[in-house]
Amino acid sequence: MSDCVSTFRLQDAWRECQRHAYHLRRAFHLPGAILPMTGSRFEHLTDEQIQTLDQFILRFAKLQDAMGGRLYPAILDCLQEPYEGRPMIDKLNRLEKLGYIQNATLWQDVCNIRNKFSHDYPDDCEKNAALVHVASEAVTSLCNLLTSIENKLGQDHPELNAALAYP
Repeated sequence: MSDCVSTFRLQDAWRECQRHAYHLRRAFHLPGAILPMTGSRFEHLTDEQIQTLDQFILRFAKLQDAMGGRLYPAILDCLQEPYEGRPMIDKLNRLEKLGYIQNATLWQDVCNIRNKFSHDYPDDCEKNAALVHVASEAVTSLCNLLTSIENKLGQDHPELNAALAYP
């Protein structure tokens, strides 16, 4: 694939991740008084708080999907690493070896959190609250991961700095 197309894909994936991270951070801070989440707080959420929580969950999933499905493959493609069509664990291990992510297992933990949101526990406020609490802690990890990737790409491939600029 040409360098121009690879760079464009990286730029597009990066901007998508930055957009989701921005909205995730906003949703993360909007609940304010409901964080940290408890079973009692979860049980008594207002309609507005439920909408904020839904936004948080949506953006958490979208960011995780965009990073795993688009950003990581785009980074490997730009680095001319032949990982297209390989399992995600291989991509993660390669990115870890190259220093773009610190821990492939951490990424799998984030995926597990995201997958748990697809299950509905309408009568278990404690379980729902615990999941929201764990996800809220994972937001920091996701955002730190994006910063780490940006720094590593900027350090090793300064020609990509313009591609990563988020308007």
